[in-house]
Amino acid sequence: MIAEELINHMIPPLKVTDDAHKAIVWMEEFRCNYLPVVDQGELKGFISEEIILEANEIEKDLSGFELVGKDCTVNLASHFYDILKTAAQHKLQMVCVTDENNKYLGVITVQDIMASFAQTAAVQMPGGVLVLSMDLIDYSLAEICRYVEENNAKVISSIMVEDPLDKGKIKITLKINLIDLTHIVATLERFGYRVIGRYQEANVSRSGEQERLDMLLKYLDI
Repeated sequence: MIAEELINHMIPPLKVTDDAHKAIVWMEEFRCNYLPVVDQGELKGFISEEIILEANEIEKDLSGFELVGKDCTVNLASHFYDILKTAAQHKLQMVCVTDENNKYLGVITVQDIMASFAQTAAVQMPGGVLVLSMDLIDYSLAEICRYVEENNAKVISSIMVEDPLDKGKIKITLKINLIDLTHIVATLERFGYRVIGRYQEANVSRSGEQERLDMLLKYLDI
């Protein structure tokens, strides 16, 4: 998934000549905490309800506010991993998409990305999730996959994050195409891997947007 495919065309940009009252109304209407503010096709930044309430000037034009996230932008070809990284760096739930001339094309919300990712095979395919903890120097996805495949299973996807409590360690989240992970866990532990989390589907026929989102967030360890 790239930015061009994820643009939310339902969220309009505000103009610098719009007032804060209009921004508040639009945020309520589109259920957003932030909205982009543009001037002649260029992103000037994002306005939030918090910024407006702190200023306590509801009739003031947006050009008079100190906006945030002016550089929270990606291009049309940006991968969704890069979009999430940009959003996290700026601590925003929304990212602006610009063309090669830095002209505003639209926005992508983190919620849109999560919803799209929830429809991918890595999430939708039945299976279980394992979380491993290890030293970064010991990480070998090829070796882990080999042990998984020895149990007639496949690693559908993997995500690696630094352990916030120990910068020398990482946590690996694996989605595996088996519901019962007992034998895989036993194999990994036999070869010295530390399994710190196991999530197995109780019912592979579950449906519903909220259940899929809950499973995704658990999978990503958010």
